[in-house]
Amino acid sequence: MNAPLSPEKLLPADDKTNGWSAILPKRLPRPSVPKSASFDWLVIGAGYAGMSAARRLAILNPSQSIALLEAQQVGEGAHGRNAGFAIDLPHNNDHDPANTEKGHRHIRLSRYGIDCLDDLVSTHAIECQWSRSGRYDCAVSPEISRKLLGATVAELEALGEPYQIFRGEALHERLGTRYYDSAIHTPGTRLLNPAALSRGLADTLPPNVKLFENSPVLELDSNSMVVATLPGEVKVSARKAVLTNNAFISRFGCFKRQLLPFVLFASLSRPLNPDERKHLGGTNDWGITPAHGIAGATLRYTQDYRILFRYGFQFAPSLRCSDSLRERMKRSHEVLFRARFPMLDRVTLDHFWAGYLSLSQNGAPGWGQLSNNVYAAVNCNGVGIAKQTTAGALIAEFACDTGHPLIGDMMALGSPDMLPRRPFLDVGVRAYLAAQKWAGRSEK
Repeated sequence: MNAPLSPEKLLPADDKTNGWSAILPKRLPRPSVPKSASFDWLVIGAGYAGMSAARRLAILNPSQSIALLEAQQVGEGAHGRNAGFAIDLPHNNDHDPANTEKGHRHIRLSRYGIDCLDDLVSTHAIECQWSRSGRYDCAVSPEISRKLLGATVAELEALGEPYQIFRGEALHERLGTRYYDSAIHTPGTRLLNPAALSRGLADTLPPNVKLFENSPVLELDSNSMVVATLPGEVKVSARKAVLTNNAFISRFGCFKRQLLPFVLFASLSRPLNPDERKHLGGTNDWGITPAHGIAGATLRYTQDYRILFRYGFQFAPSLRCSDSLRERMKRSHEVLFRARFPMLDRVTLDHFWAGYLSLSQNGAPGWGQLSNNVYAAVNCNGVGIAKQTTAGALIAEFACDTGHPLIGDMMALGSPDMLPRRPFLDVGVRAYLAAQKWAGRSEK
């Protein structure tokens, strides 16, 4: 059993300024977990994997009780702080142009999650600006267009996936900005407000799922029963548990030296007024992912006429970032936003926040059975909305031994590679990031 950890050391240092949730109506959180309680299943972490796992466990076991414990409030953790893309195609480490089966595997898994979310959003009328607008993979410089977007086109053709290329005036007519050299548009990505989607998913859980918010698990004992200890010596027990707490899973001794935590930064503008929308031009409701994922910026133009700007990718092994880094990133957002949208000189970036995600060196998830009564679905690798929805649902299927056909695809993704020990890891990761940012400096 690990030594108890305080909530301050366990939780990420979120800055309580998530713009996605700040623009939503106030929400009353669910109560914290009671002093002593027992359930059939315990799911730790109410992000996309956690809510998906809890939902599927409830459907597969309608007479059993499921406790879903969230350390913060729903929509305030990493699941509500991302850029709001449910991506269906290979992304980040999913790419391997020489291995089309790997690409098809990732597509099957991602689209399963998107199909699940499509159904839930429609069935429960979840108001989250859910959109089928697809996404633009954009390059700023001709060099990156040729090198990276050219490789993306070759892979899409090998996979048999539809796409459109936009350049020059055609791209300007779509996006309003002339900042980009070229873009590839693919139709399968969904766009959304992630905090609103998270709230909607939480509010529509099956009746045999009990959601407890502001309930951080400080310690986990998984001997004969699973016992989770929370602040104030509150203990919750269950026959089985599913861990869906991403990088924080290493606090319980799982996937140690296998996950790489990073911090990213985002800003969200006030709504554009009619004159500003006219000056911007282009179409409404689009999303841009950068061709160079580390050096570039991610953008959204939302259905309520706001612009999201996400830029800044830093290694954060302690799940903390300094005030000086935060301020530097905030200034960078202002400068890079103005460079892309000089016609919007009076538009303010009203919200700025940080969020944490985890990656593995080889792009593999932390998924599977950890012990007789503990399972895990963690490590989103930057595609949490689609992939973690799938990972959560399939870990429930796996734990209940249903023989779901996509379990084989999940298992084929493997496990995260072991990493060097610190401080050698820190030096290596920071050197790699510096080299990548220099190589992609034209994409800022």
